[in-house]
Amino acid sequence: MTVTPPPEALRAPLVVEFPFTRSLGPVQSAFLTGLRERTVLGVRTGSGEVLVPPVEYDPATAAELRDLVEVAATGTVTTWAWNHEPRPGQPLTTPFAWVLVRLDGADTALLHALDAPGPDAVHTGLRVRIRWAADRIGAITDIACFEPHDSGPAPGPQAHDGLFDAPVTGIVAAARLDYTYSPGRAQTRYLHALAERRTVGERCPSCTKVYVPPRGACPTCGVATTDQVEVGPRGTVTTYCIVNIKARNAGNDAIEVPYVYAHIALDGAGLALHGRIGGIPYDQVRMGLRVEPVWSEDGRYPDHYRPTGEPDADYDTYKELL
Repeated sequence: MTVTPPPEALRAPLVVEFPFTRSLGPVQSAFLTGLRERTVLGVRTGSGEVLVPPVEYDPATAAELRDLVEVAATGTVTTWAWNHEPRPGQPLTTPFAWVLVRLDGADTALLHALDAPGPDAVHTGLRVRIRWAADRIGAITDIACFEPHDSGPAPGPQAHDGLFDAPVTGIVAAARLDYTYSPGRAQTRYLHALAERRTVGERCPSCTKVYVPPRGACPTCGVATTDQVEVGPRGTVTTYCIVNIKARNAGNDAIEVPYVYAHIALDGAGLALHGRIGGIPYDQVRMGLRVEPVWSEDGRYPDHYRPTGEPDADYDTYKELL
């Protein structure tokens, strides 16, 4: 008998990126607009503490805060950590220190980068100053970094009305996480099957539930799952949500908003997986809708699911999979 060895687990770079758009209240608007104008603002609490960066509500009492003050562009390092290998998008491209800096006039510390020749040049108590970015837009990146600076403490905080021309009222913060992902042997088998336009799960030998995607072990019974079961390709929408955030599919094509992401119970599966619903107006998607996969151009995965034209599934057939 010939035994086929299990496939080596896959490994691939993975990037999760999401541009987060938010509006700014009066305090954050003044703070970021001030950075554009090379002015650092904090806010004074009822107890007299000056918080930098400023917040709109007192963290101790939850009272609304509006008493803005200007603090100095110089300060003292309170703690630090050396970054040997800067990553894309970080403030500096050469090794640097992450530092918490208490600016003169502030009672709290601001996190940013310190440009230093090496870790031996950094210590708690080091005096530093802001190095301003050449092009400032009203963002925390208007502080390019901190740099060592031999100076004494600056005067205390000065009252500021927070008013500037053309105030910044909103920002787009790009969140990004990139790393190497290994799905393990169970999901490696699952991904290899998808490349053949098949969806494969694994059955728990104890409770007999079929997990898709497979996890290598049953989370309920705690036993290994090795019995592979092909499911689908059709399935039933169990629950769904309407998404109004712009996104792109795996082929980097823009997805028209609004669109629907749904939990889909594939025929024969013991739980639902999630997928995008297409080929139907978003307001016509419903629980019980019968769908089938539409494969990506390279045929390696379902790009989305579309209606099959079958009658809707009876609720009792999927109620345990919600």
